[in-house]
Amino acid sequence: MLPIIAHINRIGTAVPAHDIHGLFVEWAESRIADPRAGRLFRRMADRAGITRRWSVLAPPPGGTQIDGGFYDGAMPPTSARMTIYAEEAPRLALAAIAELGPLGEISHIVVASCTGFVAPGIDQIIARTLGLAPTVERTLVGFMGCYAAIAALRVAHHIVRSTPEARVLVVMVELSTLHLQGTTELEPLLAMLQFGDGSGAAIVSAEPTGFAIDRFFAHTLPDSDGLIGWKIGDEGFIMHLAGAVPNRISEALQDDATRSALIGDEPVDAWAVHAGGRSVLDAVERSLELTPAALIDSRTILAEKGNMSSATIMFVLARMLERGGVANGLSIAFGPGLAAEGFHFRSVA
Repeated sequence: MLPIIAHINRIGTAVPAHDIHGLFVEWAESRIADPRAGRLFRRMADRAGITRRWSVLAPPPGGTQIDGGFYDGAMPPTSARMTIYAEEAPRLALAAIAELGPLGEISHIVVASCTGFVAPGIDQIIARTLGLAPTVERTLVGFMGCYAAIAALRVAHHIVRSTPEARVLVVMVELSTLHLQGTTELEPLLAMLQFGDGSGAAIVSAEPTGFAIDRFFAHTLPDSDGLIGWKIGDEGFIMHLAGAVPNRISEALQDDATRSALIGDEPVDAWAVHAGGRSVLDAVERSLELTPAALIDSRTILAEKGNMSSATIMFVLARMLERGGVANGLSIAFGPGLAAEGFHFRSVA
């Protein structure tokens, strides 16, 4: 008996309406008192490879400062931010799902999100809004960070392999811009410079269309757990993203055993790398000796959308799915741990 192969049949994506990248850069610069640090921030912002990032938070009418609307010169408590999350995260998720077209009979929902909490969960809100059967089985992947999409797709992969008739709706939705912090320090401002809001959705089933999933992998790098942190504070979730992350990724990818565990022995012809930042993409490209064209999809998404945490990889995969022609693709994301997670995939007729 041939093994059941899970496929990513279709992908839909969505971002909110408000481009806040330029507003954030102005706001962050205004908070840095030291002129040298201010010049460094501007230089890093210009080199970040990001031109637009999107937020569910609308700037004030005619306003030019990011703190003139929801933040209004103060940092709201986490409870206020979660109130917006409960309203806007399902709305953005449903916009991505709408891009999938007709869903068919959904048997399972897997939702990944690390930028908010609400109960009943987004999975239940989606099911109710779409009018899905009350028997739909639901799974929520929470607080895993940028590689949560990989975990969600892995859950769907295992569901399909164990239940061949399953039709799984997989959703990633992140509202990273809800967690603006009132800091004046350079490093956290540079971390916040990367992030935007977005949602990706996919249908995963045994139907042989789209991308066939070949195998998943996970690899936690030793002595790196302090490099990426994500904590719940009184004024939103607090991100710690150390400047050493790209170098640690580069070191890992130059290690033969790590490369073998992640990449395998077959040549990779398509790279769906999580757009975690220009320095991360540069580290991957340099360490694996890739051509500049290899990460064009990741760099394009970074430029147009920024880092949308778990949703980002779906935007990259959507571009590749539309083009097709992948013989041996590899999707990889890096996140808290520091860990690398991903999967191999290929186009099917």
